[in-house]
Amino acid sequence: MKVANLLWKQNCACNGEPILFVFDKYMKIKFLAAFAGIGMGLAVVGCVSTVSGTHTSGFHVPDSVEGRYQRPLSDVYSAALQVVNNNGKLITEYNIHDTTNEVRALEAKFDSDNVYIRVEAVEPQLTQVTVQARTSVGGDVDEAHELEKEIALILARQ
Repeated sequence: MKVANLLWKQNCACNGEPILFVFDKYMKIKFLAAFAGIGMGLAVVGCVSTVSGTHTSGFHVPDSVEGRYQRPLSDVYSAALQVVNNNGKLITEYNIHDTTNEVRALEAKFDSDNVYIRVEAVEPQLTQVTVQARTSVGGDVDEAHELEKEIALILARQ
């Protein structure tokens, strides 16, 4: 046992004393920079509200397009459902009850994009559609614009 203690003391940089973590100034700067980077990353990436009233993670970037149509809500909602069924997979349908107007919403999956569509009756014959497309990182305005125009084309054919 004495031989083991002698070997330990000879080969140990602490000479048998308890070791405390002591950082030099360069190590402190590296840790501070790492924590600052993590903090900035968390500040930029966070929860993003969707037009259907839910939340998703990602960057806060433009991701939605609106359109208004002189049609009742049921016609516009059926056109939105048709666009979703033609291009992707319907995940969820919502009836949003916490607003004064009649509001319905959809959540769908298009390739790798999550698409949220909100259909709201502004007046009995005036309906507003908001299409929001989100990738795994941020928004996709081009996809949202394309889907909103497909809804308009379906309404024009009716």
